[in-house]
Amino acid sequence: MPPRLIINADDFGLTRGVNRAVQELHQAGVLTSATLMATGNVFDDAVVIARANPALGVGCHVVLTDGHPVSPPHTIPSLLGRDGKSFRPSLLDFVQALVRGGVREDEIEREALAQIEKLQRAGIRVTHLDSHKHTHLFPAVTRPLLRAAERTGIFAIRNPFEQSWSVSLGRGHRLRQVQVRLLRTLHSRFDHQPPIHSGKVRTTSGTIGISATGDLDTSTLCAILRALPKDSTEAFELCCHPGYNDSDLDRVTTRLRSHRDIERKALLTEIPARLLHPNAPRLIHYGELAEAQGACTTDSRCENVV
Repeated sequence: MPPRLIINADDFGLTRGVNRAVQELHQAGVLTSATLMATGNVFDDAVVIARANPALGVGCHVVLTDGHPVSPPHTIPSLLGRDGKSFRPSLLDFVQALVRGGVREDEIEREALAQIEKLQRAGIRVTHLDSHKHTHLFPAVTRPLLRAAERTGIFAIRNPFEQSWSVSLGRGHRLRQVQVRLLRTLHSRFDHQPPIHSGKVRTTSGTIGISATGDLDTSTLCAILRALPKDSTEAFELCCHPGYNDSDLDRVTTRLRSHRDIERKALLTEIPARLLHPNAPRLIHYGELAEAQGACTTDSRCENVV
C-alpha cells in the first residue's frame, strides 16, 4: 500500500501572490492543503479562493509571532512585544520568553481560539491546525493549541517533527538541519499529549521539507519524494511555501522571497512526475486523515464551504 501524502502550503492569506499560487497549484493537482493565516493581509481574498475550491483542505496557521493578534491586545499581554499591540517580532524572542515562563498558556489558547473562530465564521471547514514558524514544537504551545482544537471541533494537527530520513536531503541551511535534529528530542512529548496519544486528534507520522525550507528546489523536492517509503500505511505531510515574488511580498516581513517562486515551479514539475511512478503516494488533505473521527459533522461552524 502506498503512503498517503498531504502537500500543504503555509502562509495562505499572506499576499495575493501566495493566494494565487495556492489556487493554481491546487487546480493543477499538486497541492491538497493550505493553512490560512487569520492575521494575513489578504485574508478575505484567501476565503474567496477556499470557497471556489472546496476540495482544498484548509487549516488554521496559528500565528504567535510577527504582526497583530486577532484578540484584543489587553487580553493577551504575555504574547505581545514591547509596543503592547503586536506579537514579538521574531521566533527567537518568542522562544526566549516561552522558556523563561513569560508566555501564558491560557493566552495562547485564547488567541488560537480567536484565530480559528475567525476562519469558521468566514465559512471555512477547518481541517487541522499548524503554527507559524512551527512554534507548537514546544509542549507549552502544543497543549493550548490542542485545547483550542477540541473546543472548535478540529480533529487534526500537524506533527511538526521531521522524519530523520528527510532532514539531510536539502543541500543548504546546514544550521537549520542541526536545529531540526536537536528539536526532535521533544518528539516523544508531542506524541504523548493525551488527545494525540488516544487518537482523538489525528496527526501524521511526520512532516517532511521543514529542514529544506528556503532550499526546496526541483532537485531537493525530487530527492525527498524518492525517499518516501514505497509501501507504507503511514501518512506524511510535505510542508511548502509557494508563491509569487511580487511587489506585495516586498511589503511583508518574510525571509522567503524569490524562493517562493522556486518552490511553486518545483511542485509543478516534480509532483506530476512522481505520481506516474508505481506505488506513488496517495494525495490527501487533513480532513481525510481525520474523517474516521467524524470531524465537523455536528458543529455548524464547520460546514463545508460552497
